[in-house]
Amino acid sequence: MSKELLAREAETEYTASTRWVHWIRFFSIIALTVTGFYIAYVFAAPEISSEPTLFLHAKIRMVHEIFGFLLIAVTIYKSYIFFFDKSKVEKLEINSAKDVVNFKIWIAQIKYYLFLGEHPKLKGAYNPLQFAAYVLLYIMIALLSLTGLILYVHIYHDGLGGVLYPLMRWFEAVMGGLANVRVIHHIAMWIVLIFVPVHVYMVIFNAIKGKEGALDAIVSGLKFKHKNH
Repeated sequence: MSKELLAREAETEYTASTRWVHWIRFFSIIALTVTGFYIAYVFAAPEISSEPTLFLHAKIRMVHEIFGFLLIAVTIYKSYIFFFDKSKVEKLEINSAKDVVNFKIWIAQIKYYLFLGEHPKLKGAYNPLQFAAYVLLYIMIALLSLTGLILYVHIYHDGLGGVLYPLMRWFEAVMGGLANVRVIHHIAMWIVLIFVPVHVYMVIFNAIKGKEGALDAIVSGLKFKHKNH
């Protein structure tokens, strides 16, 4: 075993709850994307039958709503953990905000990505570019959730839909009407879809270049960092 590997030690980077949230969000985005494309443009229809049970569109919309509420739930949970969990591991995430306001860290991180320098020493779990990307992701998820709820209350008028209807109608008016709500919903979705491949690429890039187990960490929770990192 090389001296470089011996000079590394395992550290907990992500708690179990963080990993669960990540994978639930991942599969929710996939399900919402597939069903969302279908709802926006119906590209398949059931075989014509005399039976009045051809509810393919309704079933796909149901799946879309289930995963939509699941995404809302894990986003609220993760946001609470981010701001209020005082454990050492979870505090690494909010500590990342300290590096965002450090211009030198930004320059060093960009140089690292351009193979012009070493990785800067960070105070938190994420570098400034990562943190900014995640903030954008959560803003888009919040926008998707809000616009999705506005569309939801126009279909379900009882229960939760009835409770949310007055508030969602106010947001609908602020956004300029239901047509604009749909456009905003679609734009936010496309931004998330652009984020996903970029995120995957950067994770693989850091795993290969940094050799810290960055790709495995979201499964195991561990990174193998230099002792002087």
